[in-house]
Amino acid sequence: MTNKIALWIEPKNVVGALRKIAEKIAEFNGNIVYIEQFERAGRMRLYMELEIEDEQSDKKFENLITRLKELDVALSVENVSSFNEIYGKRIIVIGGGAQVAAVANGAISEADRHNIRGERISVDTIPVIGEHEIAEAVRGVARLPRAKTLILAGSLMGGEISKAVEEVKRYGIKVICLNMAGSVPDHADLIVTDPIQAGVMAVMDIASTAKFTIDKLKSKKRVF
Repeated sequence: MTNKIALWIEPKNVVGALRKIAEKIAEFNGNIVYIEQFERAGRMRLYMELEIEDEQSDKKFENLITRLKELDVALSVENVSSFNEIYGKRIIVIGGGAQVAAVANGAISEADRHNIRGERISVDTIPVIGEHEIAEAVRGVARLPRAKTLILAGSLMGGEISKAVEEVKRYGIKVICLNMAGSVPDHADLIVTDPIQAGVMAVMDIASTAKFTIDKLKSKKRVF
């Protein structure tokens, strides 16, 4: 049996602090599946997601937390809810400001409908202009935790952006784009004319509380 927990740790700002914390986790056969470092109010914080494959994993986690608190490099250790439990799957919307806002409107409205039934879907947006800037933003989606779908909202995208789309698709991220000029529609998984519907369909595709999936569509071009 595999159990997971999330920890919020305040380490001392000294050399070797992370090593000591990781070594203690390894002693309990804990596997660090995700880690992120923050600075809050001038103090360092670690957010870690761990898993242990053991029938006694709950007891092991309890003992691990106790041992971590005893480390001289750990100022505090808290067991917290994971980002997946709180924010869930992520939809990323990139492109022109007005179109991004319209797509987000559809996605947030649809996500709200599923989230009140127990789903967890969050929507992140960023208005970006310029081929290089958009391409870099697209590539960055592959490095975002829990990102499931990318929506490109604009009137003209191609060139380096199309290459970036193919790169993120290799990481299992689905790409939806508006019906736009340029080569990006040739590389997207789904093309939608109406920005609100693009947001709605992105949420429906990843929601476990919905029956729709992009993969079931016979044609990737949908005009609404």
